[in-house]
Amino acid sequence: MVSELTVEDAINRIYESLKADNADIDLHIANLKAALTRAGLKEAAFDPTRLVHNNRSGRKLMQAYFRQRGVTVTFTAT
Repeated sequence: MVSELTVEDAINRIYESLKADNADIDLHIANLKAALTRAGLKEAAFDPTRLVHNNRSGRKLMQAYFRQRGVTVTFTAT
């Protein structure tokens, strides 16, 4: 049995995927969505300083892509 990821673990895997040119990003988004559901959360908070494209257009693109897959993304203040 595969252990269930925590929200934090799922977010860390997304950071790694973004750095690896979005490798397996859809799988990681699905895992994050499941982890959020288990935790009773509605959105995932990301640290913009850890993003590959930390600019407004990059953040908006990420939010739109994740929203299409059922995950609301927010960004923490730095």
